Amino acid sequence: MQTDIAIIGGGLSGLALARHLARNLAREGCDFQLFEARSRFGGRIHSLQHDGAAFDLGPAWFWPGQHRIAALAEALGLERFDQYAKGAVSYESETGEVFRNMGFASMQGSWRLKRGMGSLIKGLAEQLPSERLHLDHEVQAITQPGEIRFRSGQRWQARKIILALPPRLAAEISFTPALSREQLRALQNIPTWMGGHAKFVALYKDAFWREAGLSGDAMSRSGPLAEIHDASAPGALSGQKPEPASPAALFGFVGTSAVARQGQGQEAKLTRAALAQLSRIFGPQAAHPIKTVLQDWAQDRHTATPRDLIPPNQHPAYGLPVALHSIWGGRLSLCVSEVAPEMGGYLEGALAAAEQTAADMKKELI
Repeated sequence: MQTDIAIIGGGLSGLALARHLARNLAREGCDFQLFEARSRFGGRIHSLQHDGAAFDLGPAWFWPGQHRIAALAEALGLERFDQYAKGAVSYESETGEVFRNMGFASMQGSWRLKRGMGSLIKGLAEQLPSERLHLDHEVQAITQPGEIRFRSGQRWQARKIILALPPRLAAEISFTPALSREQLRALQNIPTWMGGHAKFVALYKDAFWREAGLSGDAMSRSGPLAEIHDASAPGALSGQKPEPASPAALFGFVGTSAVARQGQGQEAKLTRAALAQLSRIFGPQAAHPIKTVLQDWAQDRHTATPRDLIPPNQHPAYGLPVALHSIWGGRLSLCVSEVAPEMGGYLEGALAAAEQTAADMKKELI
């Protein structure tokens, strides 16, 4: 089977690139196919669906000034809303002592999407021809003449191959001829954004903490959650209500290391500790959620590699290293947030990468 352009990866950057190609290059007779290793699209964008509401297990926010994601959400007919930030911010000391009004709501002014970030993925996929989108296609090997071999044994031939997946995952593909030492090192040295992170989400019947004058924001030196936010759906109500419009939620970034989270029984242990912590900070009602979910991206083999078990301690200076320019004479290239020309690591960066890649490819065809 053959195609002009093969996009490897069905996360935000891959789907956004496919949308650009479908819109701008179809008239040039340019065919593309998109291949995703998972059984779902979205990559690190993943939303828990519960009782008609969505709760993000990956990235959840975007901000004023990020015009690409705002424009995409509007084009897809998606509604945004403000991150809840009213009320006191909490701080938990190393000894578990809780203090109030010890700072400001760090995500105040950010936006979320009413149906979760997963609605971006759903909207993009629905705009693309289904016969060009392939799930459960994990790449095993790529050759310079353009042959792509999948773990299923299936093979495709492409004139140009775009790797829309984290660079460290790209480094694990078998390339023939092998990439140069500089190219391989460049791929391996780019940290996977969120690669070492885990999120814990607890759903509740109502946002009882709001009734107590708390914003849902908390910072902790005790853990296991280091940073906590209100993750409620926009229709969540405060206080005891017989039929709340939609579930409420708290979520936290797990502060324990990815290495410590490995092993049998660790998820249950972390869940117990997280609920105990939420109870200390927000009161005994927090010990009785409707549902809890732990999304550990470091243990997801389609997201992270062993190099990502120790995440960077600050936002990396992302961008495309010189060594990764014009791989195989331009036949192989990357399109992912970590190599974006701006806003690397963010959702906006994924869209910037897709925009730049599509523009470059259009120039090639003119």
